[in-house]
Amino acid sequence: MKLDAGAMLGMLFRRAAPPAGACALGTSVVALPLRSGCTAPPGCPVVIIDAKGATRRAPDPRRPAVREGELACVFHPGPYTVDIVPFAQAPEIGLRTTFAVDAADPQAAHQRFDLYLSSEVPERLELAALAEGMQATLQRELAHGGLELPPCAGIEEWNVFRLGLNQLLYMRYGVTVDDCVPVDLGATRDYAQDLCARAAAQPAASLAVPADAAASAVPGGAALADPGAAAPGGAAAPVYGGARRPASAALAGADDAALRDARALRRLFLELPCLMCGLRLAALPVCPEQFRRQQALLQRMDLLSVGAASMPAFSLATPGQALAIEQRLRRVRHSQRACASLDDAWALLARMKEAPAALARHRLAALYDEAERIVANLETDCAGRRAAQPPAEGEERAMERGAADAGSAQGGAA
Repeated sequence: MKLDAGAMLGMLFRRAAPPAGACALGTSVVALPLRSGCTAPPGCPVVIIDAKGATRRAPDPRRPAVREGELACVFHPGPYTVDIVPFAQAPEIGLRTTFAVDAADPQAAHQRFDLYLSSEVPERLELAALAEGMQATLQRELAHGGLELPPCAGIEEWNVFRLGLNQLLYMRYGVTVDDCVPVDLGATRDYAQDLCARAAAQPAASLAVPADAAASAVPGGAALADPGAAAPGGAAAPVYGGARRPASAALAGADDAALRDARALRRLFLELPCLMCGLRLAALPVCPEQFRRQQALLQRMDLLSVGAASMPAFSLATPGQALAIEQRLRRVRHSQRACASLDDAWALLARMKEAPAALARHRLAALYDEAERIVANLETDCAGRRAAQPPAEGEERAMERGAADAGSAQGGAA
């Protein structure tokens, strides 16, 4: 096959194509995967994620050096403007927030936004998904009392909230809040649609029919309400919230459970070491007692990190023996609750970094109490994820007491 001179010159000097969906970068899309042979748009950094989840920034975004088994991701730093609802009970009250992805810190070993891409973003990051996560983070922190937004906040109270929001979103997502003003969203909210969406998002356990109601409303319902009743075929139907669901419904609910569990374990594996580094530097102990408590917390988190890296297979009870569907769903519930504790840990780290250097001793002690509670929840959920069968009620309480005693013993030994 012969090529003319024009075709040869075109092959030699052709430009690399932009990634698919590059036109939406900076508007409705924050980050996109960068395929082989594509180049990043101007002004967009490139994050390279290796097979172990470690990240690094490409020195030259136009020619990222991507090795085999690595994934390149390009993102637009912004700024972006979204409307966040701080209180779920009042969807007409909003905060118009303008934020941007923070620039790379040369002194930091890990960039927080890069860690977020590696641990939580499977492909592309939509602006709507990021805004939804930021809204859920803010609502959770307000509900827990970490941030305060009074109905008639003064200038000083608003400034305190504004600084706390900036630190919270930076520690959780690696973004910096440039502006935040209250807005009225009443004209743009459909209350009926919001209620339907909230009802659809409720877990299946909260919508399950109570066992006594099922027994009284359904002919032969006593057999369905009996925990020892068997499903057709001889296998016991799983129980959710006191009511039985057919085995087909349980199979449908377990379709994506393995994927959700894998994502949760990835978060634990990647974020626990970074949380440990943040805890070392966030609030330095002011007395020997707090130093011992910090050392004990770091030791417990180190054990959790090792345990997250050696979790058993999701679908196996023992090597060669499959795990029942209801036990798989129990495992994924534990892993997702552990991720909720991770969110609490990032929020607590934001409060520690926001506090002044000369923090009062009793205030720092209260923050360490909160950290011990979060670590205890992580230990309980990681143990539940590892177990093939749920522990009995007495054994679970003993395990929780043992974890608390171990933490106090480590603190005293340190």
